[in-house]
Amino acid sequence: MKNNRYVNTRTTKRLQVTIAICSIIFTIGTALHNFVIINTPLIETMMQMAGASNSEEEAASFTSGFRIVGCVYIVGNALGILAFKSQSTLLWWIILVVNFTQGLGFIMIPSSMWVAALNEYGLWGILPSAITDGGAILIAGLMIYTMIKYGSTWGKKLIKGSDSSEGY
Repeated sequence: MKNNRYVNTRTTKRLQVTIAICSIIFTIGTALHNFVIINTPLIETMMQMAGASNSEEEAASFTSGFRIVGCVYIVGNALGILAFKSQSTLLWWIILVVNFTQGLGFIMIPSSMWVAALNEYGLWGILPSAITDGGAILIAGLMIYTMIKYGSTWGKKLIKGSDSSEGY
């Protein structure tokens, strides 16, 4: 019976640290965007820019929904901090899904929100989301690249063992 195993490479620890540090940054950035930048008046402005007829009524529920989704990403990003110590395969996939989907934020969020945030807060209105969404797609790309390169999660390399029945 062959005794194959995965071992850490030089990339493994670097990847863990990179993911964990970025996860700290993304958690903070997502929280800022979710609770400081986004508010009901900003959403109302965004909806008016998009031509909504009942923007005042719809803005409150949209803001609540937006914040619920934001909280899911805050938790998902915070889980990425566990990469400092964990090489769990489940954690890998959670981090990859969170970062890949968060990286789609520029596509999923209406462009009128970016304009409204820029008008209201200047560059600071879009900076947290630009860092989290842009950084998240880069991290997801890095994770996919290392999976392809090493054929495993966390940049681990497969070491093929010898036949354990030899010599018996």
